[in-house]
Amino acid sequence: MRGSGCYFYCGFPERFPSRHPVTRVACLIVTEQRTPSKLDRACDTYVHNLAKLSPLSATAWGIHGRDGDIENFSPEYYDSLAVEARTLLATVMEEEAAGDNTLDDVDKVTAAVLKDRLGVELAKHERGENYRDLNNIASPIQSIRDTLNLTPKRHMQSRLAAVPAALEGYKESLTLAASQGNVAAIRQINEVITQCIDLAKDGSMLERLGVGRHAQEVPQARAAFGEFAEWLKQELAPQAPTDDAVGRERYELFSHEFVGAHLDLDEAYDWGLERLKDITAEQERIATELYGSDVGVKEAMERLNKEERYQLHGTDALKEWMQGIADKAISDLNGTHFDIPEPVRTIECLIDPAGTGGIFYTPPTDDFSRPGRMWWSVPAGEEVFYTWQELTTVYHEGAPGHHLQLGLALTERDKLNLWRRVACWNSGHGEGWALYAEQLMAELGYLEDPGFRMGLLDAQRFRAARVALDIGVHLGKKTPDGQGVWDADYAGEFLRSHTAMADANLRFELNRYLGWPGQAPSYALGQRLWQELRSDATEAGLSAVEFHAKALAQGSIPMEILRDVVMG
Repeated sequence: MRGSGCYFYCGFPERFPSRHPVTRVACLIVTEQRTPSKLDRACDTYVHNLAKLSPLSATAWGIHGRDGDIENFSPEYYDSLAVEARTLLATVMEEEAAGDNTLDDVDKVTAAVLKDRLGVELAKHERGENYRDLNNIASPIQSIRDTLNLTPKRHMQSRLAAVPAALEGYKESLTLAASQGNVAAIRQINEVITQCIDLAKDGSMLERLGVGRHAQEVPQARAAFGEFAEWLKQELAPQAPTDDAVGRERYELFSHEFVGAHLDLDEAYDWGLERLKDITAEQERIATELYGSDVGVKEAMERLNKEERYQLHGTDALKEWMQGIADKAISDLNGTHFDIPEPVRTIECLIDPAGTGGIFYTPPTDDFSRPGRMWWSVPAGEEVFYTWQELTTVYHEGAPGHHLQLGLALTERDKLNLWRRVACWNSGHGEGWALYAEQLMAELGYLEDPGFRMGLLDAQRFRAARVALDIGVHLGKKTPDGQGVWDADYAGEFLRSHTAMADANLRFELNRYLGWPGQAPSYALGQRLWQELRSDATEAGLSAVEFHAKALAQGSIPMEILRDVVMG
């Protein structure tokens, strides 16, 4: 059954809704090479300073020099990040105060994006959100684990040797947060305990990193994860709340962070439920087309799974199929719907050894020495994969999704500084684009087969369900049936009724939403903003091809700012 929803892994997580007003920016049209401005240079310095503070981020970005290190995730570490953010924000304010003559159109966009993103970062830091950071998908444990897959082999032993100190620093932050009454929900702590035990046990992925099973650093790192799991169990878990909901105030901050726009959350919740009704009706029509009027959506999906033409057996077959689909999409789209530069025409499709059930993309390094990669983290025992479900996922992760989006930004060296190319990431823009890309491939005729259309709709339905679920749980809204208030149990049944996902993956996904508030809705809500922007841009005279080129040339920026850039 369908794997868990994808996510983009950038190495340096978004931290930061802005307490600074969004600056209206000029339409950006650059036809000649720019000389880097003072603001560009400040941004480049900022990225290199972050790379020194956060070696895991440096590896993700392809900035070498600390590939054998790990940040210690201590309170001092997070405080240092805040100092860097305040310093850069002060530079922005100084440049704007100096007058418009100091900032060209590119700088004006950069300044608006910096104020938005750094404003969110500092707001979160002031509330102690970074110290308490712990969930099943995007907190320090997963950053350490997942970056090991990107670490050059010659630095692996050194990085593994840094694991114990990193986990000790992380304990300090979690302890400080707990003293302030800020502890992650018990559900997230239990999930991280399980992940740490998996890393600590015999045969864990740490023994498959090319260091050698008996190298000293491997058992030391395994032991450190085991000790951290025990510390979580004995020290932090007894202080943890059982309620998963974060409440409206915190959720509004997270929503702006991830979507990159100020939303009416109640309207977004209602929209998610209405969108579900529309998608379900279309699925019912396709179920009838496939198997007759007496077959419902659930039965149609079960029948699709039994059709051999949609089946892949084993991870080798999955990897080969992924690679073939991704390569063909790049070849077909280049020169027709997109101009894809040569370095972006290469993507690697890989199986992630962590086995968590996630599907994610890691971008190329800034110099393309490491290509963009699509990772499928297959849970143990899962051997059959269904192409009718997953074709749209490959388009989401590859081209025209994340791979094209992130790769094109990296080629804009003449106008985008290093921060905008590699370190600035907004989920509503990025994940919204990737979900928009799935629908775009349907528009271009790549999903004409009714089974593949059912898969696209299953993915769209799943993302719409997450809008209602995420907002419903964290804001404590009444359930759609009016019988109670959203909680984890209701959310699980709601999610199960709206996806073909396997139970193991569904459990992972549900826990992800409960512990990473605001992120999951950014896909469908971001797609909605992309579609609205394209409609307005084409009404204003741009072709779809022109719109895509202009919008993607900006890098991953908040959707409110992208609208100002595209519409002028």
